[in-house]
Amino acid sequence: MSEHDHVMPNGPWQFDREVTAAFDNMLQRSIPQYNAMRMVTFEVGRRFVQPGTTIIDMGCSRGEALLPFVSIFGAANDYIGLEISEPMIEAAREKFAKNPHGDRVTIQPADLRHEFPDVTSSVVLSVLTLQFTPIEYRQRIIRRVFDSLAPGGAFILVEKVLGATSELDDAFVDLFLAIKKQNGYSEAEIDRKRLSLEGVLVPVTARWNEDLLHEEGFRSVDCFWRHLNFAGWVAVKA
Repeated sequence: MSEHDHVMPNGPWQFDREVTAAFDNMLQRSIPQYNAMRMVTFEVGRRFVQPGTTIIDMGCSRGEALLPFVSIFGAANDYIGLEISEPMIEAAREKFAKNPHGDRVTIQPADLRHEFPDVTSSVVLSVLTLQFTPIEYRQRIIRRVFDSLAPGGAFILVEKVLGATSELDDAFVDLFLAIKKQNGYSEAEIDRKRLSLEGVLVPVTARWNEDLLHEEGFRSVDCFWRHLNFAGWVAVKA
């Protein structure tokens, strides 16, 4: 375990250099079934890739969600990673600079509230990203995703969610915190991270997310992964 494995934020959460260095380890120890989620996100998404289109990762972080698509589909597609954190952009660019298909990958700074690539996509990923955008912007972000997708393309959305009721939410959160403790986080670290994320990570219920996808044009929407207060959906454009 390195000195970067425990990030103790001071003030509001930021995706700074310290978080970037510890990011993959942090997610594996913080999110139940994290590796399974990554695998099934790719396995579902790959079925909707169309040759000659772009695969977009909104909030690509270090590029882990985009990497398997680049490795499998290579020169048949273009790939865009959107990211607002400069340290994450640097890390993702470094990752793909070493990839044999790295010339097909563009990692670009983007504020999702106001920017989206003007390309035709067949898969758009949002893995634990939309939850960090203000609620009032989420509809227009999903509308831009829908407009970008070719017919038959898919939006893959993975989010932290609230339980359907306060009682269920309390139960899920208690189990989630127990998992974090089992993975080596102390009470003080858990409390500091929770406080730093208040007002920065704003989850909604699973039903709210599903309704939003339908309202912005997606007709086929289904949940492909759920564990406690984390869930993933695939939404297909007709």
